[in-house]
Amino acid sequence: MSSTDNQFAPTEAPSHRSYFHVGGHYRNVGDAESQHVITGQMYVEKSTPFDGVKRPWPLVFIHGASQTGTVSRISFSLLVAQSTVDGTRRWLELDAYIEKYLNFLNTPDGRKGWASWLLDQGYIIYIIDQTCRGRSAHDLSNGPTITYPAELAEKRWTACRDYNLWLEAARHTQWPGSGHMGDAIFDAYYASTVPSLADHAAEQFLMRSSGACLLDRIGPAILITHSYMAGYGRTTTLRAWNVKRFGITDVALAYDPPISRAPDDERPLQTQSYQAPNGRTYTLQQEPARRLANLHNIPVLVDTGEASSHASYDDFTVQFLRQAGVSVEHFKLAEKGIYGNGHLQFLETNNLEIIELLEEWIAKIVSLSTIRSLAQTARSP
Repeated sequence: MSSTDNQFAPTEAPSHRSYFHVGGHYRNVGDAESQHVITGQMYVEKSTPFDGVKRPWPLVFIHGASQTGTVSRISFSLLVAQSTVDGTRRWLELDAYIEKYLNFLNTPDGRKGWASWLLDQGYIIYIIDQTCRGRSAHDLSNGPTITYPAELAEKRWTACRDYNLWLEAARHTQWPGSGHMGDAIFDAYYASTVPSLADHAAEQFLMRSSGACLLDRIGPAILITHSYMAGYGRTTTLRAWNVKRFGITDVALAYDPPISRAPDDERPLQTQSYQAPNGRTYTLQQEPARRLANLHNIPVLVDTGEASSHASYDDFTVQFLRQAGVSVEHFKLAEKGIYGNGHLQFLETNNLEIIELLEEWIAKIVSLSTIRSLAQTARSP
């Protein structure tokens, strides 16, 4: 194993690993006779700390668009000395591999990731592959897929400082490496990306169904969602700044008072657009605003990197949720003394500084929830 392979040295926390699938349904693909395949299922990988579980609630990681839970096998040759009967030595060349997890378990340059760090803290970790992606097999009946080109990844996520497509982009300093094609770290990251469904509404519908099946199976959990799939966390327990059919999602949420049915080309939620000081247009409900019935007692945290493209519009998502009665905290990392992060902060050089901050919030919320649960039990006859 050469020195250039040091980036592939395993940094993952020791754990017991298992996997399963949830959700999905059979559909008939035959003509004259019945031939069924399963579609809409979701792959889930469970990691349990080797030293034992120390936290009461598990964490569920849900990746963003064109990503997966991501495992890539890195192969290399290993020379091993073997003694022979006559006392001489011979060299054997063995094929070996390391499984390298991007996104949440490790980073493209081989550092420990958020999930591995949280395993060290004693959390059970669930990492999924979204429906119709990766190990959650895609079925053509769910529609075509799209692939983000490497140039888009450079401009939006890994080298945004070089393009300045939004005001905050110039502050991006935390991506390891140049962030451009040909850089080993960028290439390792981009190689892990996959096609995803072109129809966002179909994707959200499938994720809502399979995600609910997952929570039914594992019980109470903390959802850690990224990017486009932040909206998934809300559809399951019941983020995009632009107007969706149901405010912040393309599929129905449970509002109170309920929303009446509307044709597919209409928005059933009555909204009003506003002009923000930074030039963005954002949307809120018309008053009196409907409440998100299933989210009013679930704490939510929105975390925004200083140089992320979301820095110019995450405030609008927070305003929409608060107007709908959701308890939301908004961590702007720069205001917490953490600077230079873009959209893929869990892969960036200061990723562990960020997850330590987020875990403090998780621990606080879980502690408060435990106290409330004990108080309710004490009041019960």
